[in-house]
Amino acid sequence: MRFERREQSSVALTVMAPVAAILAALVMAGVLIAVAGANAFEAYGLILRGAFGSRLGITETLTRATPLILTGLAAAVAFRARLWNIGGEGQFYMGALAITAFGLLPGIEGAPAPVAILACLVIGALAGAALLLGPVLLKLRFGVDEVVTTLLLNFVTILFVSMMIEGPLRDPLAFGWPQSVPVPDAALLPQLVERSRLHAGLLIALALAVVVWWVQSRTVFGMHSRATGLNARAAAFAGVPLGRTLAMVACFSGGLAGLAGAIEVMGVKGYVTTDLSPSFGYSGIVIAMLANLNPIGVIGAALFSAVMFVGADSMSRALGIPSYIADVTVALSLLTMLVALFLTQYRIRR
Repeated sequence: MRFERREQSSVALTVMAPVAAILAALVMAGVLIAVAGANAFEAYGLILRGAFGSRLGITETLTRATPLILTGLAAAVAFRARLWNIGGEGQFYMGALAITAFGLLPGIEGAPAPVAILACLVIGALAGAALLLGPVLLKLRFGVDEVVTTLLLNFVTILFVSMMIEGPLRDPLAFGWPQSVPVPDAALLPQLVERSRLHAGLLIALALAVVVWWVQSRTVFGMHSRATGLNARAAAFAGVPLGRTLAMVACFSGGLAGLAGAIEVMGVKGYVTTDLSPSFGYSGIVIAMLANLNPIGVIGAALFSAVMFVGADSMSRALGIPSYIADVTVALSLLTMLVALFLTQYRIRR
């Protein structure tokens, strides 16, 4: 048995690979559910009912999918150029912290809502971009592996956030609870559905997915980033400015992750805590891989992950199965997706 590289992958094979990967992951997770003493079909039915069976379930699923779309886009943009950004979690927190500090500036509280919202979105994106730009410059200047630097910066950033919300940005009205001062009311995103947590950040995330797709497929910068990812040496020989391209990719990717943190604060929490993110940054890596780095596919992958996480809570209460089955299913989806992607590029020969 040997693996032979395919000359060209068919469109049907490329489209079916993610679907087959998710189905395989569901089958394997179903075995674990059966071992736990429950019916897998009943469990998946309860997951769907919990995610889409009520007004609350639908709005919570879409609310959960919003930051996942943005962190998934951040990972997809970077990975497309073979820039291994593992620091989405830190960039998420940095974007969230930046807008709370920005909200303390004089004049922000009384600013018109559109101005305050736009300013906070820009500040959050710039903070995330700045955090990723440092490791990329180290990579370009000294050859430092960005996997190590971006990963370690996650822990440094969270410790920095903890220091700031326990110190200069601590809310004096929080009764000792470690949280930052709230963002100004003018900077809060409007709700899309009354008496729910669903906010306008979902529309921003969907619009940015289309923008990222257009940039990658219709612009010179998108062509340069794809060429860099396919073969950096050949791209440089063809005249692609590698340093400038990677720096722009870093700003784009880090900005999306920082924007996710800013939107989560402006739309859901209103302030920053150290448990603001249930690993949104790391989940974005899984989502980007499930979407095969396709910006439009990121929307579907983020929705799948949100359904699993939101629906697993109601399934757990009904069947007595740990809700961690959602994490297992998403992790299995990543593994099966990697296998599926490999098989789209190689065929097995005897």
